[in-house]
Amino acid sequence: MSLRLFNTLSRSVVAFAPADPAGKAAGMYCCGPTVHNFAHIGNFRTFVCTDFVRRYLTFRGYTVRHVMNITDVEDKIIAAVKESGRSLKEYTAEYERAFLEDFDALNCLRPQEMPHATDFIPEIVQLIESLVRRGFAYLSSDRSVYFSIEKYRAAGRKYGQLLNLNFEELRVGERVSSDEYAKESVADFALWKARVPDDGMVFWASPWGEGRPGWHIECSAMSMKLLGPSFDLHLGGEDLVFPHHEDEIAQSEGSGAQPEGQPFVKHWLHVAHLLVEGRKMSKSLGNFFTLRDLLAKGFAGREIRYLLLSSHYRESFNFTLGGLAGARTALARIDEFASKLRGLAGSEQSAPYPEVLQSCTDALDDDLNVAAAWGHIFEWVRATNKSIADARLSPVEAASHLAAWEHLDSLLGVGNKADSPEASPDLLALLEERQTARKSKNFARADQIRDELKDRGWTIEDTSKGPKLKRI
Repeated sequence: MSLRLFNTLSRSVVAFAPADPAGKAAGMYCCGPTVHNFAHIGNFRTFVCTDFVRRYLTFRGYTVRHVMNITDVEDKIIAAVKESGRSLKEYTAEYERAFLEDFDALNCLRPQEMPHATDFIPEIVQLIESLVRRGFAYLSSDRSVYFSIEKYRAAGRKYGQLLNLNFEELRVGERVSSDEYAKESVADFALWKARVPDDGMVFWASPWGEGRPGWHIECSAMSMKLLGPSFDLHLGGEDLVFPHHEDEIAQSEGSGAQPEGQPFVKHWLHVAHLLVEGRKMSKSLGNFFTLRDLLAKGFAGREIRYLLLSSHYRESFNFTLGGLAGARTALARIDEFASKLRGLAGSEQSAPYPEVLQSCTDALDDDLNVAAAWGHIFEWVRATNKSIADARLSPVEAASHLAAWEHLDSLLGVGNKADSPEASPDLLALLEERQTARKSKNFARADQIRDELKDRGWTIEDTSKGPKLKRI
């Protein structure tokens, strides 16, 4: 069976067929972070799922060129820069570093290209100029440039490719300068924003005067420059379907850059929303988590990644702390399984055990049914553990099963327990405090510390060299 994915463009599951004549090279673009603050766990569901798509394409034999932009200029960033009193580069560099640290902690593969919007101003200006020439963009009285949805539709173009829009019920013909606008409004949107006092020193020269790009045009310019005017796969969270991705299609295809009959993007894949403890994330509800918040609670990046990859990308997912505890248990089971196989295999080498690879491939070819794939993996773990317990697995067979898991992990990216970070200094300080409490016979405090360590994912192991912390 070939790989089939849900395409938001057709609202159906279709065969993934890259434009490459040989059918082996695939270009994919994911809308990346807006570096104005720390990314939250909902953002990272999209990035982990995107990483999984890339890994699966590679697993299936494709050569993938992965582009993920860094949005380093837009409304929220400019407001934050003004408030901080720092330069644009100083401000965004801090949060970009933080994002990439978190990205690495989740074992996401770095994209081959991570373009910054501020480095593509010439390409953005050129793209806007082409839209003005073709009559799809106009200069407003304040020297900003807007995309005209009315003129685009009058030319026989469809606005509303990713979702059905009822133009009789929606507010049509409004003009908005904001990067984000009401979902019920079909509005002319800003391609270039004329400089205003609140922009401070964030501006560039253009044929229309000093200003800065709108958010939507940035992704079109960067993706077409790096992947070509028509490419295979565009990913993002489902909240970006409208207006961001719809606007990307309109301005990209309106520019006339694509060869006749070819779309801007062949295949659109969107990742569903994430709930936390059954509710939409909100700081006021106390269920708003950055990755760093979860790491500080003692959870490992691999545990968070496992949980984010435990359900289908098109299903709204309820992320809970209890689910993270379950992820820890599941990974401990896999770690123990892999350890048994290593001990039994010794120095033996063998080709990967094919049955589990095939069952997982069949599941994932069906629109990335990762829950079914995990089901096959744990059934395989159960059956193989029984064979080990019954002394029916030879060293060569153990090596084959181990090679299968390592091949699967190149796709899943959850790693081994040995890859988890060592106990942090504050955890070691708690261990030392517990020893002091025990020596002074303050057993209540010692028990309290033991329970706190357990809640954070660590147990105390007595060794000949004294107590040590061990991951649960």
